[in-house]
Amino acid sequence: MRPGHFQGVCTIICKLFNIVQPTHAYFGQKDIQQIKIIEKLTDDLNFPVDIVTCPTVRDYDGLALSSRNSYLQKNERETAKIIPETLNYIKEQFQNGIRASSKLIELATDKITNIKDARIAYIQIVDATNLQPVATIDKKCVLAVAIFIGKTRLTDNIILTV
Repeated sequence: MRPGHFQGVCTIICKLFNIVQPTHAYFGQKDIQQIKIIEKLTDDLNFPVDIVTCPTVRDYDGLALSSRNSYLQKNERETAKIIPETLNYIKEQFQNGIRASSKLIELATDKITNIKDARIAYIQIVDATNLQPVATIDKKCVLAVAIFIGKTRLTDNIILTV
């Protein structure tokens, strides 16, 4: 992980909100953990700002837009397509009735571990409100992944809604 990263994010957000005094702030769903921290910060410090989560913007090949994508070699970019493919596959399995997090994580793991140059940092299914792991999906949840493609760590997620 990145020690101190979210502390730095909080410092920057506080400075930004104090200077700009926005009524709304928009953040992409791709960084959902960061959004939850900013929501808590906004609540704790009574900033009069509505935090709005926007859908993840995706490139032509389905990969979530990220500055980290620029670190990928052409062949790695091709390999990285396994991430949105896996997220969509798991969403299909969920829509077909699988609700056990362990089973969905197992299916995602199986898909990714068979790909050369892809290494799983984590695959988790968590409650969309508090980001705590859930055993069974019976409310709005997030399937979140961090996958190394070569040396580049890419994150992505999708919402699973019952």
